Amino acid sequence: MDWVPDLRQLRAFVAVAEEGSFTLAARRIFVTQSAVSHSLRTLEDQLSCRLLDRSGKRVVVTSEGEILLRRCRRVLHELDQAGRDLDGLRRWGQTRIRIGAPHTLCHFLIPSVLREFRDCFPRCEPLIEAGDTAMLLDRLGDSDLDLVVGLKPRGRGDEGYRPMFRDRLAFVVSPFHPWAVENEADPQSIHEHQFIIYAKATETHRLIEEWLEKEGGRARKPMVLGDMQAIKEMAKLGIGVGIVAPWVAAREIEEGTLKVVPLQGPAIEREWGVFHSPKREPSLVEEAFIGLCEMAFATMSPR
Repeated sequence: MDWVPDLRQLRAFVAVAEEGSFTLAARRIFVTQSAVSHSLRTLEDQLSCRLLDRSGKRVVVTSEGEILLRRCRRVLHELDQAGRDLDGLRRWGQTRIRIGAPHTLCHFLIPSVLREFRDCFPRCEPLIEAGDTAMLLDRLGDSDLDLVVGLKPRGRGDEGYRPMFRDRLAFVVSPFHPWAVENEADPQSIHEHQFIIYAKATETHRLIEEWLEKEGGRARKPMVLGDMQAIKEMAKLGIGVGIVAPWVAAREIEEGTLKVVPLQGPAIEREWGVFHSPKREPSLVEEAFIGLCEMAFATMSPR
């Protein structure tokens, strides 16, 4: 059967079935009674079956009509829901926002941003993907993400980028470490220490590796861990010297379980920011998220 449904017919059919009256159905969907009658006759002709029993004072749905009624209610419900979703899209700019961020920010910054964001946009669902900034930027380029919060890679231009925060990496050591007592690293003994650094294939790892090649001399092969918390715990126990940003260890530094010691030689500087598609301007919701990130970064310790 080649049947192309007409939504006006389906709405008229559901209204009559639920109201039990052509007159009440017409009032419900804001059309004339003759329009309702015409829609139902056409629908029955197209389906080659009776959908309504018009005998007596009240209109009753036939067995064939019951089958169609169940389906029509589902279809009309989905269409009404689609309309509400689109209305939300028009009101807020979008009903979801896909964010990419490194694991470190997912632990230290993103939770506070999400808390504020949900208060501002309760109908917008944020989806978070954690990973290295370079990988996340590839997904942004493929339109799989709306925004990426992360480190600015070396050589990347400013198109589609908002700078937020700059920091410097430092040594973090146990309070009983010799460097903690002197509050400086002995350049003559740097090569003797076991460094603990962040995961490979990350911008931070690349920056530290370059620094070690220039300043570490014959330094031991560093211990590479994919978790900042693990790096801090290892440093606390005196197993090695962590190389992290001080804000990552702010709580431990305040408690006195870790000490910060400046790096010797050139500083390892990083810039953090928010990336969006350079092909379009950020939506209202995306601008709000960017603004909340800027506020969150502002609360972090300066470099």
